[in-house]
Amino acid sequence: MREKKRSLFKLIGLSMSAGVLGSALTLGITSYDDNTDVNPTAVESTFEETVDVDVSQMSADSYLSTADIVADASDAIVGVVNMTMQSSPFQNTEEVVESGTGSGVIYKVTDDAAYIVTNNHVVEGASEIQISLNDGKEVTAELVGADALTDIAVLKIEGDYDMTPLAFGDSEDIRAGEEVIAIGNPLGLDLSRTVTQGIISAKNRTISVSTSAGEWDLDVIQTDAAINPGNSGGALINFSGQLIGINSLKIASDDAEGLGFAIPSNNVEELIEDITKDGKVDRPYLGLGVMTINQVPSYYSQSLPEDVKEGVIIGSIDDMSAAAKAGLKKEDIIVSLEDQSVTSASDLRKYLYTNHKAGDKVDIKFYRDGEAQTIQVTLTDQPE
Repeated sequence: MREKKRSLFKLIGLSMSAGVLGSALTLGITSYDDNTDVNPTAVESTFEETVDVDVSQMSADSYLSTADIVADASDAIVGVVNMTMQSSPFQNTEEVVESGTGSGVIYKVTDDAAYIVTNNHVVEGASEIQISLNDGKEVTAELVGADALTDIAVLKIEGDYDMTPLAFGDSEDIRAGEEVIAIGNPLGLDLSRTVTQGIISAKNRTISVSTSAGEWDLDVIQTDAAINPGNSGGALINFSGQLIGINSLKIASDDAEGLGFAIPSNNVEELIEDITKDGKVDRPYLGLGVMTINQVPSYYSQSLPEDVKEGVIIGSIDDMSAAAKAGLKKEDIIVSLEDQSVTSASDLRKYLYTNHKAGDKVDIKFYRDGEAQTIQVTLTDQPE
């Protein structure tokens, strides 16, 4: 039995340690925790394979026509082209080729540059990023920084641009049923700055998404405005002409229609400020690779009290992490952080990232050999 136990955790450790040691994640490989009734495989990105943010307040009665909104916003909507290095199969050469297209929004203009917000998945892995402006001009962009989990990236194009950036609205003020407009580049730049109209279908949604940095529960606005591949990074605009969301996802299913999702503008503003400080979002680091206890044989949960049904089991641990130094070990079963129950790896990550920062002290309750214990861990910065 002991040999069987070691073999299983050897496999778990091998599968999870790469996530802990080889990336800047708090957790390594995690379980998939779907917070919606939608098949997660049907959720797809709409991507065709401290700086001061310019925020202007508009009165509630400054309600514009659709044509007025589009005309005023058109300069601020851009095409984003992901260029990647590709080897020639016939020659020993490499060339930069177009990998995919998306959309972006100019949110700030200075005397010598313009700043663009888009989705991380639009520019991820790019060797070069090209921007297509409203006047047809193409310029090369610099990646200021990005965050894979929240799917936001910030770009910069140098030069003197005579254009008005799109002002941020307050996404907390939106209501279900409110009319909105989506502007982007569906199916590529040939249909650039396509305008679609719909309503806010729901204000607060959480969609479980798979990212290059792991699973994440993304907070989004639901809309029935048509969103298609190529719209990723484009604008969702209210009828005061303000940016209230960055279009990012849709439900791709024969049984679904009009289910698009945008990252709320209030979240985007905070992410922009964080990303432009040092190119990334600062998050605390725990250094654990965990799995939900129902994903491993029941043998490993037999030592838990009958009233303890949920938790995550440590399959791997960074020996240099704060968690290891505090005394956590493989096979410990974590059931809560402070007073917050932990039911999955996604829960653990979301709680840490949204409620804590490096330097915070966190009480962790866990079970070892059937006995409940609590330790305090001082969170650290993500390792480079």
